[in-house]
Formats: sequence, C-alpha cells, structure tokens
Amino acid sequence: MNLLSPRVLQALHRFNAAHPWDHNAHYHRWILRQLPKRFDRALDVGSGSGDLARLLAIRAKEVHGIDLDPAIVARARELTPPAAPVTFSVADVLTGVPAGSYDVITCVAVIHHLPFTEALTLLRRHLAPGGTLVVVGLARAETRGDQLLGAVAIPLNAAMGWFKNKGRTAQRPVSMTAHTRPADMSFPDIVREARHVLPGARLRRRLFWRYTLIWHQR
Repeated sequence: MNLLSPRVLQALHRFNAAHPWDHNAHYHRWILRQLPKRFDRALDVGSGSGDLARLLAIRAKEVHGIDLDPAIVARARELTPPAAPVTFSVADVLTGVPAGSYDVITCVAVIHHLPFTEALTLLRRHLAPGGTLVVVGLARAETRGDQLLGAVAIPLNAAMGWFKNKGRTAQRPVSMTAHTRPADMSFPDIVREARHVLPGARLRRRLFWRYTLIWHQR
C-alpha cells in the first residue's frame, strides 16, 4: 500500500539524502525518560560515537560502551571528556560484555544485526535485579499498519531533516556512518520472541522505522 506516488517518493528521498539526521539519536532523550534519576552502572550496546553513553553518564556512576567498529570507538573516545565516567571498548555483545551486572542496559539499532533471542537472553543475564533494559530496534515492514506508519514517517522525516539542518551545511551524523542492514523480523515476531525471553516486556511501534522495548528485571 503506497499512499504517496513514486514521483513524490523519489523527491522526498532526494531531499532526505541532502538533509540527513540521526534517527537513533532522536530517541535518546526518550530513553532517559524511561530510566531512574540516578543509577550505578550502565551498558550501552552498539555505542557508536558515544552520544547516548555520554548522556547516561549524567546520571550514572559508571558507563561502558561497546561497539564492533574500532574506528567509531576511537572517535567516541576522542569526543568524551577525560573526566567523564565513561569507557569504550571494541567488543561483540555476544562474547565481550564487560564483566558484572548493570542497572541500565541500552541497545539502539543493533539487535537486528544479532541472533535476536540469544542477544536478549544475554542482556537479561547482565541486568541487575531491579534494572532496566531499553531497546530501540528496527522491524521488517509486513502489516498494513507497518506500511501506513512508514508512509506517514516519510514526509515527517523530510520535515525533521530540514528543521535540524536549516541554516547550515548538512552533514551525515557520525553515528550513522557504520554499515547497517535491513531488519529481517516483523514486529509481531519480535513481540512474540521478546515476551518469551522477557515476560512482561512493553513493546511499541514508533515513527521513523523504529520500535521500542522496555523491560524491568525483578
């Protein structure tokens, strides 16, 4: 179901390419609103250039960011003030999570690159009692509702790109430069698998081709 003509879609895609913005960073402040005011340890999975990890450090005593890309980890370290309680390491979440448990774990636009059930099970194991897991993920558009939400997001995406880039030369955000691949799980499949591993998890479709998952360890 296409609510916009191919000609309009092409024009919007050209505009979006000229006015890029970080869809993942759009949800960072929302993530903070799901978390306690203060907590001890946080883990940011797929930390990229470190924007979210540095935000978490405002509330946390200690933040660890992990990412598979050595270049972007190096950039994250460059951008992080020496006094900030944040460390970054090149690591695979399935094998290289820093030891210990975490009061907060965040995972933004990463889990669709991983074996979904295995990754959620591992993150659950690393979450401390009372801790909070927040995932912002990508799902494959499958249902009519998915297609409708995607169609609505296209012009809004253009408006957001114009607003964020007005008055300056548009540059592709650092955290968007890593290779990404399309999601291969539909949202209904994600909900089913997530609630099997994380009973009571709250999942919701979001704008800009994302969904969110929140789960609290008891």
